[in-house]
Amino acid sequence: MKKGFFVLTIMTAILLLPFNTFASKTCKDIEGPFNSPQEVTKKCLECHPKAGKDMLKSRHWTWLGDEFTYKGKKMRLGKKNMLNCFCTSIISNWPRCTSCHPGYGWKDGSFDFTKAENIDCLVCHDQTGTYKKFPTAAGYPTKEKAEFMGNTFLPPDLVAVARSVGKPNRKNCGVCHFFGGGGDGVKHGDLDSSLIAPSKDLDVHMGENDFSCTECHETKNHRISGALHASMVQGVNHFDCTKCHESKTLHENVKMGKLYDKHTKRIACQTCHIPAFGRGMPTNTWWDWSTAGKDTKPSQDQYGKPTYMKMKGDLKWEKDGMPQYAWSNGRMNYYLMGETVKDPKQPLTLNKLQGNIDDPKAKIIPLKVMRSKQMVDAKHRYLIVPHLFGEQGFWKTWDREKSFEIGMKLAGLPYSGTYDWIETRMLWPLNHMVAPKENALKCTDCHGEKSRLDWKALGYQKGDPKNKKN
Repeated sequence: MKKGFFVLTIMTAILLLPFNTFASKTCKDIEGPFNSPQEVTKKCLECHPKAGKDMLKSRHWTWLGDEFTYKGKKMRLGKKNMLNCFCTSIISNWPRCTSCHPGYGWKDGSFDFTKAENIDCLVCHDQTGTYKKFPTAAGYPTKEKAEFMGNTFLPPDLVAVARSVGKPNRKNCGVCHFFGGGGDGVKHGDLDSSLIAPSKDLDVHMGENDFSCTECHETKNHRISGALHASMVQGVNHFDCTKCHESKTLHENVKMGKLYDKHTKRIACQTCHIPAFGRGMPTNTWWDWSTAGKDTKPSQDQYGKPTYMKMKGDLKWEKDGMPQYAWSNGRMNYYLMGETVKDPKQPLTLNKLQGNIDDPKAKIIPLKVMRSKQMVDAKHRYLIVPHLFGEQGFWKTWDREKSFEIGMKLAGLPYSGTYDWIETRMLWPLNHMVAPKENALKCTDCHGEKSRLDWKALGYQKGDPKNKKN
């Protein structure tokens, strides 16, 4: 046998051996035990040190966007320092709110964002479906069997979960994004647990094509594409349907396709293809903090959703609700903590869409409008941050004014000792739960006597532009 042939035979045999014969250990080979979740993270960082560094710079970790100049000041904006229409602010309520932070131990304002060992790798990468953070434990899973609002939480098998890790799926993302605002479907109107295993009719992308969230929200160096408060101000990090659907041939094989394509110059795809909000679970549309704390008997609506809770006050929910429509050029302006409210007797919109009929970059988009009644300092005329969760929190003591005093101190703003109530609003653009084409809006949904669009409010002074009388 020739020497060259012998060497080739040996090399071929080697190549045919199982890959793991020579490969380094994989996640499936991880050994325990682990005494804390941080020990799992340290094990992950042994092989993925760059991922840890990238994560520390990500918006998911900091809950802030990149620094930019806004309203004459250099700042960073995000969930960390902004107000909303639901539980109002994470400030002073950290252990409850940060159960949705991809980290461990953010229990107060002193959390160290530079420690990579506090990253929670498992919440995004677990594939067993058994890993859960406890809702009031500042991002930690429970160490023993525990109950919370009728749900049972078990301590996870950290070794099994660590061995299971893979690319994030819809359930991983949904653990936080489906439950924003403190419950299933509360916040967005187009994100809830029904998207874990949706039908084609609920969402054509996730149902028929089994898309994961990262199919559209592409990720590089742990920076996930999509809108955040700061990016909405700047109009960056956005994408739309034309990322995959070529804008010039959107309706190529559809009857009256050319007419529809003309519409897309001023009408967003979502306007026709997301005909309603709350299509999966009912979604919250009204939250009245002024009635919270009363010993009124709890009540529910036809969907089993609470209409009164002592913790939260009066609530309203909608299922298959008709969106409101407005112009948007992809940017928003936000009410910032500590800003003076010009007229407390008028509704305050916390996030205002930019764009109008005269803006060539603006399109009509569908919205869920969230309304709330919140606390405003009667003297200083800015929104109040309440301390809700904790031993001295409103949900424990039912002392409203004490909760205002504590919350505002931690927010770094003076509280005058007097308060009033103001109606607030938030606009939630609808981008998910895309219906299949056969369930999209028809011409008569927008044109004619039963139009769902308020044409005059949109800037068409003569009303429906399709009306020949105009």
